[in-house]
Amino acid sequence: MSRRPPLRQIGIPLALGLIAALGLAPFGLWPATPLALAVLLRQVASGRPVFWPMLAAGFGWFALSMSWIVEPFLVEPEIYGWMAPFALVLLALGGALFWAMPASLAARLAPAGGRRALAIGAALVLSDWLRGWIFTGLPWALIGHAWIDTPLAQISAWTGAIGLSLVTMTLATLLAVFRPLPGIVAALAVLGGLWAGGAARLARPLPPDADTILRIVQPNAQQDLKWDPEWAVVFYQRLLDLSAAPGRRDLVIWPETAVNFLLNDADPVLPAMSQAAGAPLVMGIQRRDGSRFFNSLATLNTDATVGAVYDKFHLVPFGEYIPWGDALARIGITAFAAQQGNGYSAGAGPAIMSAPGIPDFQPLICYEAIFPQHLRGLDGRPSWLLQATNDAWFGQFSGPYQHLAQARLRAIESGLPLIRAANTGVSAVIDPHGDVRQSLGLGVEGKIDAALPAALPETVWMKWGDTPVVLLALLALAAALLVRKRS
Repeated sequence: MSRRPPLRQIGIPLALGLIAALGLAPFGLWPATPLALAVLLRQVASGRPVFWPMLAAGFGWFALSMSWIVEPFLVEPEIYGWMAPFALVLLALGGALFWAMPASLAARLAPAGGRRALAIGAALVLSDWLRGWIFTGLPWALIGHAWIDTPLAQISAWTGAIGLSLVTMTLATLLAVFRPLPGIVAALAVLGGLWAGGAARLARPLPPDADTILRIVQPNAQQDLKWDPEWAVVFYQRLLDLSAAPGRRDLVIWPETAVNFLLNDADPVLPAMSQAAGAPLVMGIQRRDGSRFFNSLATLNTDATVGAVYDKFHLVPFGEYIPWGDALARIGITAFAAQQGNGYSAGAGPAIMSAPGIPDFQPLICYEAIFPQHLRGLDGRPSWLLQATNDAWFGQFSGPYQHLAQARLRAIESGLPLIRAANTGVSAVIDPHGDVRQSLGLGVEGKIDAALPAALPETVWMKWGDTPVVLLALLALAAALLVRKRS
């Protein structure tokens, strides 16, 4: 870290980081991830400096995988557009530090060669886990996310998402440490065994669907028009018309912040909403409590009375709230995703909701679905997961598809079906295997009527969480340190 390297020493790692990110949605080229990381590990384990190459590789990984971060700033480009390039560069650099710093530390724990590769691989797994917690957490673009669209993703029912990162780094380490033929044979043996295990889980029949028909409404309210008073009326009418369309429905679901008015002010229109739904309704709506505002989900009963209300508690930093927001608002700095007040307040925490005649469910509002830890520790087990989201903020290239992929992973980890209501897409019915049964794509106005898939028994990951995988990664680091001391 004491001197900057020549550009040629970071050019190849940068390219490797970019190639590795091709394993993530929307590309889905999963072989690219372990192969590119294997080349990177071989390079940094050879005794060369570690920090700068890993910083460059991490920058490439996060710059491509999280390029959607510019999209929120382009909704109102005349106000926020100038921030877009700074947001991408700073986010990619911040993510890159989660590769470069633990890799540099690991390199000090083991001598050059195979054991250093093992230590760096273990450190990256631990870093992926840490990213889900530190600074409120951002477990987006984990190394293991490359496997979500393959049978190997089923392993997360035992290991969670972080276990997929461990698998990826195990494959990369085998390819980096051994000679080409033995390394390929060993990596293929590990990959083939886990792939077969995942395929076997997928082959097991799921329980019969519940006798509950859900209607998911997707109004396709473009973000740059969503809060315009004239367009808000159009989008509200879409919600009513789609909800009232013929067909059986036992529950109607609207996406996050579906309407432009507060729950506090909704009494005059609640009867019309209830009549259109023709069944209990779960809607994304903002509400006020004194001087505080919340991003919420509320149930509307068939008699037009408001039932259970859930407030989003894991808020997007700088999007939904800003530290010291009231003070900064005096100089014009507010959370631009929050339409009321200077930002949202956090709700009480994970919860289970109910609606008349409907199996209990756990609500997840948008960003909350990327945090697997929120599925554990509830008082009881829900029958399904509901994600209400507004992915219009993320554009139409990578962000919405990555968000959908992570929702699929939550279904596998928990053994619960996940129902996804998205403002502009992708709305989906996801079974406990993570398979998308029905969906509405981006930029489509419409509805889905679908039976609620049944849940599987509680998974191993739901019982044990990430602890076993974290311990394995720590043991790998400890082994590298022990070898160094003995030498």
